[in-house]
Amino acid sequence: MVEIIGVKFKKGGKVYYFSPKKIKFETNEYAIVETARGVECGLVALANREVEDSEIVSPLKEIIRKATPADMKIVEKNKQKEKEAFDICLEKIAFRKLKMNLVDVECTFDNNKILFYFTAENRVDFRELVKDLASVFRTRIELRQIGVRDEAKLLGGLGICGREFCCKGFLGDFQPVSIKMAKEQGLSLNPTKISGTCGRLMCCLKHEQVAYEDLLKITPKVGAYVKTPECKGYVEEANLITGKLKIKPEKNDVPVYANRDEVTVIKDAEIRVNKEELKALKSLEEK
Repeated sequence: MVEIIGVKFKKGGKVYYFSPKKIKFETNEYAIVETARGVECGLVALANREVEDSEIVSPLKEIIRKATPADMKIVEKNKQKEKEAFDICLEKIAFRKLKMNLVDVECTFDNNKILFYFTAENRVDFRELVKDLASVFRTRIELRQIGVRDEAKLLGGLGICGREFCCKGFLGDFQPVSIKMAKEQGLSLNPTKISGTCGRLMCCLKHEQVAYEDLLKITPKVGAYVKTPECKGYVEEANLITGKLKIKPEKNDVPVYANRDEVTVIKDAEIRVNKEELKALKSLEEK
């Protein structure tokens, strides 16, 4: 067992493990730590606890210290610097006539590096832009092209459910979401109905998939051949949540309605995404 604390650097960001160096931390305190991109100030998301060796990536980095009031003043100054850097970068992008959309700016705690995040439809030659920014800020400059999902995570907003974006609120890493999930959940494959503000498949499809997989095990699928107390027929509609089935009898066209626990499955069907659907909606799966 190894003692750790969990630190994150953005709201809804990934939690990273550090060695507390025998210092007691409480949740929502701040710690100064060394990361791959320099010294950073992070929020303690997990207080001191012990975890299995297999849960960490060795060697575990130690924290430098608890954040002091002076450290927090530096954090506030850096936030102001980030706002100024954002405006200056926009001016430089316009001057260079680059086809890129600036999304966010981050300044490391030790002011050793400033990171600029942007989106673009194609690759952008930003070498001259880097020189322009370096001459203004006199520090290391890094430009990172990100995807539309990362943009949504950085900017945040409200989803069609009225809640904060999952990616902004609590998701550490993006989970793969597929068209097949939407199909298995009985959703219309209308891009506007199954995609989020980012234009990609909604993350909540992944959250709910396990529940739907359990329901699919006990519910006949559309196209299944079943036997009811009244007749034999084929399932035309199936509501996984309520268990209600619409069945077309073999010998007439008058539909029969039944609950899933009232039918016996003679031959179940498979849920498949055909090639045309997959081709038309494949872009929704991209990052």
